[in-house]
Amino acid sequence: MPVPLLSGKVYIVGFGLKRHNGTMAAALIPLFPLEVVVFPRTALPLHIFEERYKKMVTEAIAGASEFGVVLAKANGIVNAGCTVTVEKLVQTYADGRMDILTRGHRRFEVGALDQELEILRAEVRYFDDDDFTPVPAELRQQAIAYFVEMSKLESPRGRGEADLSDPQISFQLAQDLPDLDFLHSLLRQRSEAGRLRELNQYLSRYVPRQQRIEKVKSIAPTNGFAGKHPGH
Repeated sequence: MPVPLLSGKVYIVGFGLKRHNGTMAAALIPLFPLEVVVFPRTALPLHIFEERYKKMVTEAIAGASEFGVVLAKANGIVNAGCTVTVEKLVQTYADGRMDILTRGHRRFEVGALDQELEILRAEVRYFDDDDFTPVPAELRQQAIAYFVEMSKLESPRGRGEADLSDPQISFQLAQDLPDLDFLHSLLRQRSEAGRLRELNQYLSRYVPRQQRIEKVKSIAPTNGFAGKHPGH
């Protein structure tokens, strides 16, 4: 499970991406910097052990409120994230640690940071897609085809099952990919058709590469001597 990162002064890493105007008024929310990207309506299991985050999660459960998950980098946090709500308190431990299941809710852009409290907070503006051009059927079908091939790989799925009925299906199909910077770019993308094009381009390289890697791994144990070397 992802664990919290960063201590001391935190900075926003922009990645040179253009900032959009938010579609809703600014709100101040607690942030949880992690080495993970979560999308709307996708699951994210978390193990909570730091006192400040135990308090944050406890308040979120009590108030049925959201907190923001942002990708942590070596020198700060990225400039966009997604809120999550606690869907289930899976387990609590004697020392106060807890395992929870959260689910992504709303995307946001990070504005001013508030570092006065022990929990990092930020003024954020929520956004959603603003390009409602119908998604070509072939884009969706190609992405699903790649996803089916990817699901056959031995690499375990860590987030849960994909909901193929989601109108923003790109989020469901991409949630388990390992390239966090790529996932962050998808999170910021405001067009489902645009996300699917980027996802198909990525998967057209990723899936065959992983298939070759797994094929090599399956063959490797049969090469060379299976038992003791001759003369021993």
